[in-house]
Amino acid sequence: MAASLSSTVHTTPSFQFRANYPKSLPDSCWRVIASAKSPSARLIACSLRTDKLRLGAGVTLSGGPVVKRSLRKRLVIRSATIEEIEAEKSAIENDVKSKMEKTIETLRTSFNSIRTGRANVAMLDKIEVEYYGSPVSLKSIAQISTPDGSSLLLQPYDKSSLKAIEKAIVNSDLGVTPNNDGDVIRLSLPPLTSDRRKELSKVVAKQSEEGKVALRNIRRDALKSYDKLEKEKKLSEDNVKDLSSDLQKLIDTYMKKVEELCKQKEKELLKV
Repeated sequence: MAASLSSTVHTTPSFQFRANYPKSLPDSCWRVIASAKSPSARLIACSLRTDKLRLGAGVTLSGGPVVKRSLRKRLVIRSATIEEIEAEKSAIENDVKSKMEKTIETLRTSFNSIRTGRANVAMLDKIEVEYYGSPVSLKSIAQISTPDGSSLLLQPYDKSSLKAIEKAIVNSDLGVTPNNDGDVIRLSLPPLTSDRRKELSKVVAKQSEEGKVALRNIRRDALKSYDKLEKEKKLSEDNVKDLSSDLQKLIDTYMKKVEELCKQKEKELLKV
């Protein structure tokens, strides 16, 4: 309950009383208030029951709320701890390194499947065979060896797959004709012609560029992750700049690896 004092006349003070108690209190409560020893308490009780009571010469008691309480919903946001932020940063960095390593490994496998001057088992890594209605890796259904530097020998675990293996090799881009004797398949690799070397060099250059594009995409995704942490107020603008700089150094390292693999493969193609 609250009361406000205002001076309407120099000699006559005026009091206005307002209460924010509900008027629906039980009668027992009113009896307790009304029986209070204090005269002011009894007057208050009367004012609450009658809503307005004039006591005489400029003094008025009236009911009604004088203070309105507004309930505001508070949203409590828990800030991320330093440990949580570091964990998110480490997760992004580890993911970037893992993806870049896989990109280099994929590129190395692709280069190994490109035919050079000498026979190499890895030349057949990309060949898939239709085996009982499903495509499977050639290496999973046949033992492959290199009897010499210019030939490959394929011995299938299941002889019924010989025809399927032969068909897969013919349809591949190896450029060799398989020799199927009913037990094994032999592949004789003729020397590469000048034109063929040029074609393969273009393939190497194309695959190298695809590897670089993959690395740039990995960097782009990582930068988006850093920006997201900045928007969430987990990283400052300076943090993001430092991380972006470190990320650029990392991608530069992997770009050099791509270039080294490319140069190495081109040298192999130039060998007689």
